[in-house]
Amino acid sequence: MGIVGDAVGSGLVSNLARPGGNITGTTLLYPEVTTKRLDLLREILPRLSRVAVLWNAANPLKASDLNATKDVAKKLGITFLLLPVREVGDFKAAFELANRRRSEALVVLGDPFTYIHRSQILEAVAKLRIPAMYDIRQSAEDGALIAYTANVPAALRRTAAYVDKILKGAKPGDLPVEQPSRFELIINLKTAKTLGLAIPPSLLWRADEVIQ
Repeated sequence: MGIVGDAVGSGLVSNLARPGGNITGTTLLYPEVTTKRLDLLREILPRLSRVAVLWNAANPLKASDLNATKDVAKKLGITFLLLPVREVGDFKAAFELANRRRSEALVVLGDPFTYIHRSQILEAVAKLRIPAMYDIRQSAEDGALIAYTANVPAALRRTAAYVDKILKGAKPGDLPVEQPSRFELIINLKTAKTLGLAIPPSLLWRADEVIQ
């Protein structure tokens, strides 16, 4: 498997260290990344206290991401607003709720549904005039303020290494599932200027890409 979300929660493997069975590979699930995303938003908005989280409630595999985000928000003293969506028609009500609750930032938990409809999400976020954090690089390229994500090409190359080992006789169940080791920080400076936000120089220096 390559760049799967929650490999354990989905039942693909029994655990990451000893997957057992006939499946192994790489997973994108890395709970510490959730902490990092909220920390990055706090660097941009030091007084951040209210965050809305948009997620596909029809995808049960996003539960791990959601729970990790809840835990981190609680530790940081951030009020957490859930915006569950299941279909395109849910976006309007979700963003109206975020506006009524005066959310100061948005975190989007990525999956195929939110990726496919990212243009609609970005349009709604632009109307709210709040910064948005994504876990998909393309969203920052399309206009989101910031994205912090695993380096997908690097993860896919690791998947090729698994194929090599298995073809040479290794048993998949004996090969630990690897979590991502390389991450990318992408900042859209054009969006920051539109929002009237000053990105700290220390954050810009750490960015892998700054979109002007």
